[in-house]
Amino acid sequence: MRYKYIAGLFFLLLTITVAKAQNKFSKIDTWLAANTAQMGGRSFLVIYKNGHIVYASGKNDMSGMQKMVAQMIAKRTGKPLNIEDYTITTRQPIASCSKWLSAALVMTFVEEGKLKLDDTVGKYLPALTKSGKGNITIEECLSHRTAIKAPLLKDDLAEMRAEQNMDDAIKDIAAMPMEGKPGTVFRYSNVGLQIAGAIIEKIGGKSFEDLFEQRIANPLNMKNTDFGHAKVALPAGGGNSTPEDYINFLTMILNKGMFNGKRILSEKSISLMQIDRIAANNTTVAYSPAEAGDVGYGFGEWVNKGASLNTPAIVVTSPGLFGSYPLVDNNKQYTAFLMTFYLKSDGKQKRYQELKQLIDEAIQ
Repeated sequence: MRYKYIAGLFFLLLTITVAKAQNKFSKIDTWLAANTAQMGGRSFLVIYKNGHIVYASGKNDMSGMQKMVAQMIAKRTGKPLNIEDYTITTRQPIASCSKWLSAALVMTFVEEGKLKLDDTVGKYLPALTKSGKGNITIEECLSHRTAIKAPLLKDDLAEMRAEQNMDDAIKDIAAMPMEGKPGTVFRYSNVGLQIAGAIIEKIGGKSFEDLFEQRIANPLNMKNTDFGHAKVALPAGGGNSTPEDYINFLTMILNKGMFNGKRILSEKSISLMQIDRIAANNTTVAYSPAEAGDVGYGFGEWVNKGASLNTPAIVVTSPGLFGSYPLVDNNKQYTAFLMTFYLKSDGKQKRYQELKQLIDEAIQ
């Protein structure tokens, strides 16, 4: 009789514990249900804390119009129609979320001493020297401070996709106008990381795609992440990934360069990536996407304004044009990745802020 009582009590406590754990994220469930229709009709959110994934859930709320658009895109591109639910292994383009991955790849060369942040690009790419851009540094490339007046993000990516090789892409960048002295102007664009990508191809003797796979994707078990295997890799916006893969990358960033007991990047590199290069260099902002808000920028990632080695970054992000939102909170020690696919920028910043607040509450 006593045994049955203890077993029943244990089962009751277990049920209560599970219910409480599920209830912790009920507001996030509600938020996804309320917002997914405006975020392309499908979403999937992963949250990682204390060594494991604590939340992984999605929503499919596609309207008839959204399904019709998906059918049109599938027909135009020749790809299979996909209107299924997003899952943790759903793979799709991640746009500017790619920048964070590419900056990390460049930092592996800096760590090995094969590249210096104050190296000038003309040392590796004579075409940029001939056009008067040879004095731009690697540090300025990684932080959008090249002072090259690049086209709008979507237009620039479309032009780069039409290139036959990386040298041609650099020639196009060489022909772009300048809008100031390198290091003094911030313009969020694709050109800096494209230049950095071309340089590490020269140094590494391999394609950007192969270098990324060997140095970042394989060590982080990112089995379904790449840059499209096109003729010219697009480091600033050509990546494809999954929530499962990207959360591995974010975990490495959160753990100061460590992943599953392996050192991927040094603590110093992580810290250097998270310095606000706009504030540190008294830089004029020529263009920053509205959804970014009033924040700073490091290497391939947005950071809280004024972040430095003495005042480490609290929150680090790198949202993409299609709405996917990666996040690292260094204070609360968690990471999150929201996958969506929609182009409208209206309300994105507000949604990011709302979601961040709900996650903060849930993981306390």
